[in-house]
Amino acid sequence: MFKNVKTTVLLLLLSSFAMNAQNKVPVYPDDKKPINERVEDALSKMTTEEKIAMIHAQSKFSSPGVPRLGIPENWMTDGPHGIRTEVLWDEWNQAGWTNDSCIAFPALTALSATWNKEMASLYGKSVGEEARYRNKNVLLGPGVNIYRTPLNGRNFEYMGEDPFLTSKMVVPYIKGVQSNGVAACVKHFALNNQETNRGAVNVIVDDRALYEIYLPAFKAAVQEGDAWAIMGSYNKYKGQHCCHNEFLLNNILRGEWGFKGVVISDWGGVHDTKQAIYNGLDLEFGSWTNGLSWGTSNAYDNYYLAKPYSNMIAKGEIGTKELDEKVRRILRLSFLTTMNKERPFGSFGTKEHADAGLKIAEEGIVLLQNKNNILPIDLNKTKKIAVIGENAIKMMTVGGGSSSLKARYEITPLEGLKKRIGNQAEVVYARGYVGDPTSNYNGVIAKVSLGDKRSTAELTAEVLKVAKDADVVLFFGGLNKSDNQDAEGADRKDLGLPYNQDKLISELVKVNKNVVFVNISGNAVAMPWVNEVPGIVQGWFLGTEAGTALAKVLVGDVNPSGKLIFTFPVKLNDNGAHALGEFPGGDEVTYKEGIFVGYRWADKQKIKPLFSFGHGLSYTTFEYGKVTADKKQMAAGDKITFSVKVKNTGNREGSEVVQLYISDLKSSLVRPIKELKGFEKISLKAGEEKTVTFTVDKTALSFFDDKKHDWVAEPGVFEALIGASSTDIKSKVSFSLQ
Repeated sequence: MFKNVKTTVLLLLLSSFAMNAQNKVPVYPDDKKPINERVEDALSKMTTEEKIAMIHAQSKFSSPGVPRLGIPENWMTDGPHGIRTEVLWDEWNQAGWTNDSCIAFPALTALSATWNKEMASLYGKSVGEEARYRNKNVLLGPGVNIYRTPLNGRNFEYMGEDPFLTSKMVVPYIKGVQSNGVAACVKHFALNNQETNRGAVNVIVDDRALYEIYLPAFKAAVQEGDAWAIMGSYNKYKGQHCCHNEFLLNNILRGEWGFKGVVISDWGGVHDTKQAIYNGLDLEFGSWTNGLSWGTSNAYDNYYLAKPYSNMIAKGEIGTKELDEKVRRILRLSFLTTMNKERPFGSFGTKEHADAGLKIAEEGIVLLQNKNNILPIDLNKTKKIAVIGENAIKMMTVGGGSSSLKARYEITPLEGLKKRIGNQAEVVYARGYVGDPTSNYNGVIAKVSLGDKRSTAELTAEVLKVAKDADVVLFFGGLNKSDNQDAEGADRKDLGLPYNQDKLISELVKVNKNVVFVNISGNAVAMPWVNEVPGIVQGWFLGTEAGTALAKVLVGDVNPSGKLIFTFPVKLNDNGAHALGEFPGGDEVTYKEGIFVGYRWADKQKIKPLFSFGHGLSYTTFEYGKVTADKKQMAAGDKITFSVKVKNTGNREGSEVVQLYISDLKSSLVRPIKELKGFEKISLKAGEEKTVTFTVDKTALSFFDDKKHDWVAEPGVFEALIGASSTDIKSKVSFSLQ
């Protein structure tokens, strides 16, 4: 009897333990537990089918969560400049929502041209808030591919030609986005420097150029910005597509840099199941589409990481080690975003965001030329302003590929000028040329019809008549977001302005010398008339408040302070990629110019640019003192500080970007004559003086030694150069590394 009682008690205890084990609260929903513990707990509860489902898309822009475990879906959104309109589940067409009109922010070229890290932070925070409000947890941006050639159709989405500038601007952008519980997906990793044959071209580049020019911004995004996601690029490197590239993803991104985040394919960038399994890809999107306009319908279960993968597992051909690693990384993304209970709610389409975009636009506009102080326009002395050009009335928040937006509103340059000037002066408009008359972009209707049946002669005659007696002529030209201009999917055909703008400008200056050319573009253009046109402004693609920002700069409400982020060559062969004959290539393209990209090439070849990297004028003037160093010699573990006084010698407040370049006077390997290693934007009242300091360590002196596969700072003599641009060097000081 006693034995039976003991047995009964034991069975009850065992039953109780079993029930407690079953009823044990899972770890993964507990946000007080470390993320790694939560990931492992969730992973242990998932079936193979649930894991496979999680690593590929279920719609154009979403991938599954685990409904059984309460883990939400992941929703992606383009793009870097604003939150894309909702599209149908399995189509590129708009879904027809009435509450998805976003604030369009300036293109990233304009952001980078502010040379202001605070503006990058504001931009990231603002666009992240818009993404969060729309319940998107991955923002497909920013783009940090280097400006190798002015013909790349997608340059307007990126941050220029210099790896240091791009690195410093991308980090605060990422942190701003991710402060909203939205992942920044930095793209396109790597070497995606052209649109021609982008899905197949194999890029051949030496290791020095790879590590010194094309990778630093991605490295900074990972190690300084703590980016939660990276997007692979369409092209190949070392014969492998970059979305599943052993060298880039396994060896460099995860191996050398320690990236813990998710690698997402570009849409249609996956081509091989085994490479996708083993070479570092986590999330497959858009297979059998071109990422823009067409795709195979409802093909998600047949993606490379879907049934082909699960069938290989079922047959015992491969294990699940790699699958578990992919799912771990995606779960980590979920815990940082959709399952983060503390993330803010965001906001969308607000005046606050429009104002942020306006501020960025104002700071990014670059005054390139201002002969005879033609700008700013003095409205007290101006009776008639002639506004010329299609780009004065054309919407620029639409088109261009995946970054096309449905903006809540867009102020065109003509609208901005009329609103600002009011009845202070007469503003008269003439079209001048007909470029792209498209007025409907995937459901976004232009408020002004661009159709115009008049002949070139009629359009020109109207321009000359309107301009002849104007006090000032504002020509809004440049590029647009049509194919073969500033647009994804194709590259530009040449450096010149389209639609015979050069001829029109040459005719214009014959009847009125007071012409200001406003270049609306994300790329450099040739300007054969540069000596005849006194005023030139780089106006970028500025988003929702574009016209407001341009008007404020042109009439002097805002003092321009932007600086160029890429070199404007006089002619195409002044650019290294074209001088050496390797753009766009065929099945392969070799970067024969190596590390000599942008101003590095111009310096090496002693080529005078049309406008230099870092160049930008102001309505005031600045005087630089002589740069000094706090020591003449530094050891390998030391830091050195350079100081320079800058004074506003004009009669109005203004901002200046003070630039630090480093020159290695003697090296065992060929190096650029100088390289940007510091910059600070300072605001000075009239007559005010400030001291600007830069502190660097040996990393600013280092080059990548491809034989050692390591960064090397060689002992020797260096120079620190302080400039207002890459060619306007104000003073320099020598120092040595022991």
